[in-house]
Amino acid sequence: MNITPENTALIFIDLINDFNFDGGDELFANTKDILPNLIKLREYAKEKSIPIIYVNDHYGLWQADYQEIIKRCENKQSAEIIEKIKPDKHDYFLIKPQHSAFFQAPLHALLTDMKRTHLILAGIAGDICILFTAKDAYMYKFTLSIPKNGIASEGTDNNNYALYLMESVMDADISPVS
Repeated sequence: MNITPENTALIFIDLINDFNFDGGDELFANTKDILPNLIKLREYAKEKSIPIIYVNDHYGLWQADYQEIIKRCENKQSAEIIEKIKPDKHDYFLIKPQHSAFFQAPLHALLTDMKRTHLILAGIAGDICILFTAKDAYMYKFTLSIPKNGIASEGTDNNNYALYLMESVMDADISPVS
């Protein structure tokens, strides 16, 4: 596997989040724990000119305007995370209707057009949206890096099991962000 900045894309999944659901408090706490690693990934991608693609739930706003989705999701709890990891004007922002970043979203077309064959996946929730995205990426023959300290789920056991599956079944490198 030949991994270079020229064939790599960083995919941030569901980081614009209101955490306003059953289990949201747990997911929020676990997301705060990985936030420094997400920031390091973002800085690394910027330094190496690796495109950063945010793929996010749409929260009923189908226009794919990240600023509107931020407004919808920002609350007392989520504001700290959103402010530190939100996209900027140079990043890509796509919306998704369900769990996988590939399902009914233009991600595969964008990656193909950009000639990206290796993906770094990070974000939330590791046991749902990251796992489903990794499965689809694997089926599309992308190679994967999914830093174990760059994804969070509501529960640690579920997160660890998802990491086990992504490493053993999808051949993902789960080395931590260093």
